[in-house]
Amino acid sequence: MVQPLLVMACVAGASLSSVAHADALNEIQQAWAKCQYDTFNKDNKVHCLNNVIAQTNTALQQSPGRADLKVWLAINKSSLAGAKGGLGALPLVKEAKSLLEDVIKTDPKTLDGSAYTSLGTLYYQVPGWPIGFGDDDKAEEMLKKALAINPDGIDPNYFYGDFLAQDGRRDDAMVYLKRASHAKPRPGRKLADAGRQREIQQKLKELQ
Repeated sequence: MVQPLLVMACVAGASLSSVAHADALNEIQQAWAKCQYDTFNKDNKVHCLNNVIAQTNTALQQSPGRADLKVWLAINKSSLAGAKGGLGALPLVKEAKSLLEDVIKTDPKTLDGSAYTSLGTLYYQVPGWPIGFGDDDKAEEMLKKALAINPDGIDPNYFYGDFLAQDGRRDDAMVYLKRASHAKPRPGRKLADAGRQREIQQKLKELQ
């Protein structure tokens, strides 16, 4: 049992630590959203995402055990791979895959199962063997696990809908995309939510 005189110090320390952790994560999320949705020139986007990766690495060096930062390092690396394109992006997605698998092994419910969402997305967007590790069966498995943890989230519904659309399952895809369009706004994620909602509406338009 904690001694009474230590309670205030422990609570204060935990609160300050939590605030610092939240601030670091929020800054990374905001920086990524600006790269992803406010930067349209390819070279500028690559430069922007490289900076966010450096920022995330610095945060991880200070708090190496934080699974949420590992998820975001993977997201940033995946986004950079998408911005770069081509076979040169494969090392980045392999690094992202390794990070996400590590989080799933140790703390799979981190950020409402975001590691499952991100890994599932990689599995259906990356080319299959012998070029990459893409696998539609694994993609669906991961995305369903993400939805089991966060059934109303904008990202798991959007990416599962996008996967179903690419798999030719139009009606099912529209169900999940519409569910994503009705997701509640995420605190501190206004720019990201607005960008994702534009992507959702574009996908729905393509399917109608």
